[in-house]
Amino acid sequence: MSKTSVEDRAPQAVAHTDEASSRNVQVFNGTVLILLAKIRPRYWSWGWNRIAFGRWFMEPAPGLRFMKTLGSGVDGGFGLTPSPSHQGMFCVFDSVDEANQFVEQAPLIAAYRQRSDELFMATLRPSSVRGSWDGVSLTASDAIPSDAMVATLTRASIRPPAAAAFWRYAPDAQKDLTTADGCDLAVGLGEAPVFRQATFSLWKNAAAMDAYARTGAHMEAIRAAWKHEFFSESMFVRFAPIHMQGQWKGKHFG
Repeated sequence: MSKTSVEDRAPQAVAHTDEASSRNVQVFNGTVLILLAKIRPRYWSWGWNRIAFGRWFMEPAPGLRFMKTLGSGVDGGFGLTPSPSHQGMFCVFDSVDEANQFVEQAPLIAAYRQRSDELFMATLRPSSVRGSWDGVSLTASDAIPSDAMVATLTRASIRPPAAAAFWRYAPDAQKDLTTADGCDLAVGLGEAPVFRQATFSLWKNAAAMDAYARTGAHMEAIRAAWKHEFFSESMFVRFAPIHMQGQWKGKHFG
């Protein structure tokens, strides 16, 4: 589904000015659905077509306001080499019920179930939000209790002149992420190779997430990104998980 078609069906979205880009941003008050899939080899061509063309051939679903189909690095990682099997999807729905209905009834989800060796899905409530994604942002809700599980999404459009510098910092930061204490899941995602990148991670609590985010290679990368203006647009979101199901890298979630 294209961004234009989604926005045309979103009369309740409100506009504000994104401080980072000084342009109008539509803000949705809703529920996020994250899907991660490891697709079986016989269906790799189907998966590639989903990434390349899915946004133009997506059937409307009740309450669906925004959707991105995303590729990943090898083994769901963060490198420049694309994975033939791993991919993700990011969706925004008006309500939890509509997100759950999509999971339970949508032909697209049934197709992923049929074609995937591993499939993870989570419905999430945005708790804190900074920035935007293709001119779309989210409304933050209540804070997450300190002892509760927290999920994060970081995504950015990397300015072409800054790409080489960005990728010099990325490997060390991502290596720290995959071995960080309290990180239950971490995956590299991308809307396009090199220049439009995202990371989704799931943590036992906010303290574990902050210990990673505010130290080491990740902090060095963030400081460099802001100092040298690596990004033309970026978004960082903390989520409270509402419901999780499925399996990712051999680990079961429920």
